[in-house]
Amino acid sequence: MWQWNSVHEFNKGDRITTVKIKGCALTNNCTTWSLNFGSAKGSSLCCDTDLCNGQNPPDSSFNGQKCYYCDEQSCSNILSCSGSEDRCFEATGSFGGHSMFVKGCVSKAICNATTSDPIVRDMSCCEGHLCNHPDSVARKTTQSFLLLCCSLLSFVLLH
Repeated sequence: MWQWNSVHEFNKGDRITTVKIKGCALTNNCTTWSLNFGSAKGSSLCCDTDLCNGQNPPDSSFNGQKCYYCDEQSCSNILSCSGSEDRCFEATGSFGGHSMFVKGCVSKAICNATTSDPIVRDMSCCEGHLCNHPDSVARKTTQSFLLLCCSLLSFVLLH
């Protein structure tokens, strides 16, 4: 049995909400990962010794990788990746009848996971600076965008 600890932050203007989750998982279901979509970021750390999930995952510093991310107006914003976020990603999804598109930084572990989440479709990852080109412009409401972010984070936690 593995233990895990994850920290998620959601930004809305000057307000940041932090959620910390700790628990146990079967060995084959525990993945150490990190991702950042600009308005939300999360990381999880797996460990296998008694009470090892008492500490937060390390707060990683900038690693040199840069990716595009989307806000409510555009997908041409540039994000500095940190820690194990060595790839860029983009994903589409829908929630409450709204189509959404997100981009950002992600670790290889998430790219290697297969998605069966009914809300998230067509997630793709790429390697290299700014490889997730800002070609597509996302128009969405803040609420539905944050719901997709929450869905992506919960998918990663539970799979």
